Amino acid sequence: MELNAETGLLVKQAAARVHERFAGTFSAETIERFIDDSRERLEARATVTSWLPILIERFATDRLRALAHVEGKATREAPVVVFLCVHNAGRSQMAAGWTRHLAGRRVEVFSGGSDPANEVNPAAVAAMAAAGVDISTEHPQPWTDEIVRAADVVVTMGCGDACPLFPGVKYEDWELADPAGLAVTDVLPIRDDIRRRVEDLLGRLGVEVSG
Repeated sequence: MELNAETGLLVKQAAARVHERFAGTFSAETIERFIDDSRERLEARATVTSWLPILIERFATDRLRALAHVEGKATREAPVVVFLCVHNAGRSQMAAGWTRHLAGRRVEVFSGGSDPANEVNPAAVAAMAAAGVDISTEHPQPWTDEIVRAADVVVTMGCGDACPLFPGVKYEDWELADPAGLAVTDVLPIRDDIRRRVEDLLGRLGVEVSG
């Protein structure tokens, strides 16, 4: 994808910040490889390029954080939970939003999809906003091996055989209605069901719930 000069400059600045953050953990070549791969994955699905710099920075950062856990280059100070579904636009985004809201920094949270949508479901965003949780700045992204391998728990939501399986990673599957195409009022019960499940998961992880 051809980026305009302004967006291209912002992507370079974002890449520089990722390099600076992980300079003491990984080689410059490794960091650049993850930035380039993250950019390729996101550009392939992008319909609007203005968000690409921040999305590339966030995605590459998440992946390198996860890789640092996998390779023992970062101290694991909190449990790592990954939520996976097909489009990473509804259920997994709401679950990740609830987890961040209820646990704060006491849990590291990632989410992803086997076939990410172009945007988070607006009804899911509205339903979460009604509960005081803002997921409006989130964006669907693909799951990656290093993120899944870093997890203490992987929660799958309807992705079936497309969900990755790695030895030593604990998995659980949540059977939830798909909010795709539903009105906000119909998403509210799904939102509340997800909150109850997140609270139960956090309890089993020994994480104090707030909010």
